[in-house]
Amino acid sequence: MDVQTTESIPQKSLQVLLAGTIDYAGLFPPSQISMPEAVINYATYKNSNYEWLLGRFIVPLGRLEEFFESARDFISRDGKSAWRISVIAGEDINDTIRQIEEFNGNNAPGVICDAIELKASTGSKIENTVSALPPGINAYFELPLVDDLDDLVSALAFTGQRAKIRTGGVTTDAFPTARQIIRFARTCLAANVPFKATAGLHHPLRCFRPLTYAPDSPEGAMHGFLNVFLMTGFAREGFRTMLLEDLMEEEYEEAFQFDENGVTWHEHRLSQAQLERTRTNGIISFGSCSFDEPIADLRQFGLL
Repeated sequence: MDVQTTESIPQKSLQVLLAGTIDYAGLFPPSQISMPEAVINYATYKNSNYEWLLGRFIVPLGRLEEFFESARDFISRDGKSAWRISVIAGEDINDTIRQIEEFNGNNAPGVICDAIELKASTGSKIENTVSALPPGINAYFELPLVDDLDDLVSALAFTGQRAKIRTGGVTTDAFPTARQIIRFARTCLAANVPFKATAGLHHPLRCFRPLTYAPDSPEGAMHGFLNVFLMTGFAREGFRTMLLEDLMEEEYEEAFQFDENGVTWHEHRLSQAQLERTRTNGIISFGSCSFDEPIADLRQFGLL
């Protein structure tokens, strides 16, 4: 936990692209730290100069009470700077919703669960979940990258819910290809379904790194969150697949130029308005077990 406290004045376009994007998943691999440590980290991030990058705290349903016991002393009672959390749903969606409603009823407005995340491989799973959702809670459905992805995304479009893609893990085979991520993003954009990413996006740009923090960790190519977010923006503008693949594989920070009015990658550009639409109707956030690593890399690139 080494978030810097020096003044940070990023370019407006970077703020538009990345505001509220990092959903903190410190409880999950490869970090997998204790609940008290994860809560203290999140409280620190919320009081740092980089709070504008911070999204929700990710917690499994079965650890909701443990979370609150660790967080109660850090949470404002009057709802100022409320903590937003996203719950990884249990097997029984009705029980999940019951526990979330009870949690919100007991602990709002200082902390509130306004999102759930779960896997879905069929349209019926999506429909059954949505029918149980109360107002004010969005569901992110992690979808398999299969041939009938279009049908699953269409089910989300029909129900007004959101998608989720797993972009990595702790083994090399957990990482989808750039083309698979592009297809997922394009499918969601075509159906006007916002989405989030999770896992493997600790660093802004594509890189070859250890996949865990263990001394004997396997190494592999990791996708970058700037690559994924900007690819989504260019995909939204209709850029061809070959160019989007090149963007997903870009490893050099010098190739990106952020200014007050937009961002340029080589000779290609997204305006601030296009970035805003990318975030509103495209990619919402990404889950990361580290908040420090994304910040450290962005600082190293001179973006923060």
